[in-house]
Amino acid sequence: MTNPSPTPEQAAATETPGSAPAPADSPVTVSGPGTPPAAVPPATASGPDAATPAPGSASGDGRVPAPRTAGESRRPTLRSDLRASWPDGLVALLITAAVFVLLYVRIRNKTSSTVTVMPFMADAGGFWMYFLSQAFGWSALLWAWGTVILGLMLSGSRPGRLPISAPRLERLHRTTSLNTMALIAAHALLFAAELVRHDTASWNSAVATAFVEAFVPGGYDSGTGRIAIPVGQAALYLAIPLGLLFYVRHRIGPRTWRVLHRCVIVVYVLSVWHTLLYGTNVWYDGWFRTSVWLLQLPIAALLLLRLLRPARRSEKLSARPGAGAGERTRWALRLGGRLAVVAVVVALVAVVATGRDGGRSVPPEDTSSTHNHD
Repeated sequence: MTNPSPTPEQAAATETPGSAPAPADSPVTVSGPGTPPAAVPPATASGPDAATPAPGSASGDGRVPAPRTAGESRRPTLRSDLRASWPDGLVALLITAAVFVLLYVRIRNKTSSTVTVMPFMADAGGFWMYFLSQAFGWSALLWAWGTVILGLMLSGSRPGRLPISAPRLERLHRTTSLNTMALIAAHALLFAAELVRHDTASWNSAVATAFVEAFVPGGYDSGTGRIAIPVGQAALYLAIPLGLLFYVRHRIGPRTWRVLHRCVIVVYVLSVWHTLLYGTNVWYDGWFRTSVWLLQLPIAALLLLRLLRPARRSEKLSARPGAGAGERTRWALRLGGRLAVVAVVVALVAVVATGRDGGRSVPPEDTSSTHNHD
């Protein structure tokens, strides 16, 4: 016995960025917070990656969209997602506060590797703003991780049963994306404020110098920061536009939006790279630095699953390439992408298993580091 065709009142449910539309029998409810990463709408975004089908029509990959709940908006807006993002944002602030307290206490007790890297920062009270910037950086990385996880879950073939409805996951993806962008911005602004605070020049000169060092690529020319700071700046400057593009996808077109949205994973990679290069908490070899690598395994595994089991038939890798030159090129690129992700998974497993994570060797306890990391 076949299911009846959806009625005109059963409008198509909006598809999340990079995700496939829900089947007709999927539960659809008006949801609470969720996103981009939603910055993912990334870095870090969600929402439809195709134009909303007409009522009663099938989606682009042949599946009939789920019915729209009465009163549900046809298109999520930035304003509505900002209103819905406050619970997630409050949790992010609480976690940031907890991380700050942990960093502060470890500095005071001289048990943090930060004191080894930069002995002059043993004065926790004198550099509290720097440690607050670090705390926002860690919570931003955590939120970016969650946003990417949600985005990969929503963009691939979905399991038959989910603990919460797909629309709720989609909104959570969007709201976590918005909060990720806010956390990254707070991290950068506090770093700049710390530079101003310790600059003995005039106010105008101090602000100008801090702006160049914190926000202009190449403006910071001290130590490891010559590479790490521009990497972090690239993540910031890509995360915000890529995340907000979700809200104008109907203007730029779903195909263009999907292509750009896939670059969110690049933002996340840059964020992790920035952390491993510059984070004094993961400066040396050890379990904490290895744990950061370990957290990348779920993302790599979900990305591989997303490539091996794409939601769209057009993205599946055929057994053989087509006859045309363009088809052969696309086939080769898809195969290469899958093999590259397999290599990443293998490399991550090797790093975690061996503990060789690229960190520096811990110096003897009586050493005095002269590294300037300000």
